[in-house]
Amino acid sequence: MVFSSALIGLREGLEAALVVSILVAFLVKTDRREALKFVWPGVGAAVLLSVAVGAILTYSTAQLSFEHQELLGGSLSIVAVGFVTAMIFWMRKASRHIAAELRGKMEDALKVGPAAVLLLSFLAVGREGLETAVFFYSAVQTAQSDTIQPLIGFVVGIAAAVVIAYLLYRGAVRFNLAKFFTVTGVLLVFVAAGVLGYGLHDLQEAQFLPGLTTLAFDASSALPETSWYGALLKGIFNYSQQTTVLQAVAWVAYVVIVLPLFLKPTKKKTVPAEAAAAGVKE
Repeated sequence: MVFSSALIGLREGLEAALVVSILVAFLVKTDRREALKFVWPGVGAAVLLSVAVGAILTYSTAQLSFEHQELLGGSLSIVAVGFVTAMIFWMRKASRHIAAELRGKMEDALKVGPAAVLLLSFLAVGREGLETAVFFYSAVQTAQSDTIQPLIGFVVGIAAAVVIAYLLYRGAVRFNLAKFFTVTGVLLVFVAAGVLGYGLHDLQEAQFLPGLTTLAFDASSALPETSWYGALLKGIFNYSQQTTVLQAVAWVAYVVIVLPLFLKPTKKKTVPAEAAAAGVKE
């Protein structure tokens, strides 16, 4: 659970941190440092909103009945899968032009005024933050209401993302961001497949979907979740020792459809635009 949470935190955090670094670099390089005082409040407000949404989702549902908790948890897990899927495909496509797009938006915002700069910063970071809040809630549900492991994972991942983005901005490190997002994207496909299966299982427990007792396999004795290897599989891929047919079919279908589409070659530049903006030389 720590690994999958850290992976999502790293991806979401790095995307948000790269967006901020691009905006900051644009303002610094164009000698508009005075606008930075409007960027940071927008970023801070987005972070606070994300934390608030995550806390509300996680702790307010404790008052719900078991069926309603499972229904909400299952539904948000499926929403989280949609977010993950959109995220990996969006970054795969947008990495080539995101820097130029953000610079253009900041230029327009500067013409409008300080409020527009603050709003742009808020929206640029807020999307990633709200996605992370939904992921956190889904991770807590998967961990059976244990908030410590998912929280540790997200904090570690986001902290690592901030450090990497800062080092890229300062030019202290250089690496191929396109390959980084490809590798993490492949891992996230399997994480998302597990979240999808777990979400469907929640909906089955809420009696919203049928088939709760129709198992594809029962590996309780051969691969129990209480063993270190079972816990490892559960933490990374949301492995369930008792997997229903619906869960198994959904897991396989998701991986078989999404993974080849994600790995399908596309025309691309040698260096992503945001990588160049972050200090990666062509």
